[in-house]
Amino acid sequence: MTLIVRDFRAADAEAVAEVRRSAFPYLVTTPETVAWTVASAPPERRYRLLVAEADGRVVGSCATGVFHDSSDPGHAFAETAVRVDARGTGAGSALVSAAEERLAGLGAAQVSAWARDEPRSVTFAERRGYRRGRSSRVQRLDLAGAALPPLDRQAFPGGVELRTAADFADDPRPLYEADAECTEDEPGDVQFVGPPYAEWLAVIWEHPALDRELTTVAVVDGAVAAFSLAHTDRRGRYWSGMTGTLRAFRGRGLAKLAKNDSLHRARAAGCVEAFTSNDGGNEPMLAVNKWFGYVPAATQWRYVRELGA
Repeated sequence: MTLIVRDFRAADAEAVAEVRRSAFPYLVTTPETVAWTVASAPPERRYRLLVAEADGRVVGSCATGVFHDSSDPGHAFAETAVRVDARGTGAGSALVSAAEERLAGLGAAQVSAWARDEPRSVTFAERRGYRRGRSSRVQRLDLAGAALPPLDRQAFPGGVELRTAADFADDPRPLYEADAECTEDEPGDVQFVGPPYAEWLAVIWEHPALDRELTTVAVVDGAVAAFSLAHTDRRGRYWSGMTGTLRAFRGRGLAKLAKNDSLHRARAAGCVEAFTSNDGGNEPMLAVNKWFGYVPAATQWRYVRELGA
């Protein structure tokens, strides 16, 4: 077998999407999102997608870059995926080695990656000198058969109105401000800060998987208070990109209300399964998702390696 690692080409988009779906079957991944991410990444992210090719077939990929929007300088990422039927061929090792060499050349001090909580993935990471960080819990909801709580608009708290992201098409800045605040409060090994508005528009608002009609925004007396952002693959799969409540409105059940509306919209639009992921320490959102009927689908661990080690 001839194995090479090379840069992504536009013609690889379908193959890379298949690789990611094989390695992480719960992700919302399409050829369009793969190609768009490569083409639209902010220059400061230093994004580069590597692929492993075995005898002319793409069997793995590794997204590399730096967390330019983190408060921790020098932190980079290398997210590797290998097709299940190509494991053990050396594709993962070749990709990670190439990624680490590239990131070290950029001056990164640390590199992090997600690994599924399974013996092969954990052993692979730890043998390469990566140390375990926080966990992320992926959950699944059988949206087609779920008994979603009814939406009784007459019982909404006073002053609360539900809208969609599409209603903010002319001026999405209120959604940007809400997303930026909630992002800064999200628990995790890497602490992020809200991006500049122009970058948010390009990376979040224009993301090809974002479904603005299924993204619900809870408005209180005209002000954005909570939201539930929806990504779909147009193949019946729904992913909660972010559900959050602004600090001034927390404790009122508004995130639950927004997500319930979004899930109802998604089912009406033909989505049959929903996925979400939460930090293992994010007990409030874990409780919300359990209330909706989500069940565990996978656990991931963030692993970090000091590049100078």
